[in-house]
Amino acid sequence: MVDLSSIKADEVLDCKGLSCPMPMLKTKKALQKLSSGQILEVLGTDPGSKNDIPSMCKKEGHEFLGMIDESGYTRYFIRKK
Repeated sequence: MVDLSSIKADEVLDCKGLSCPMPMLKTKKALQKLSSGQILEVLGTDPGSKNDIPSMCKKEGHEFLGMIDESGYTRYFIRKK
């Protein structure tokens, strides 16, 4: 099990305040810029992202490392395939 609090993301994407489908579109675009194995941290407030981001990772082959609920937003961690 990965200790999410100790992950140092290569890139942080702030999607707070955005609603579906913007967090997904921005996440996909940000992943395209990363190299294989790099980690993207996504910050979001859209409750739909809790399902959308893990399922997008599964569909596209990226490794969804997990999520942490913070005060008022959620942090998602994705390792690019």
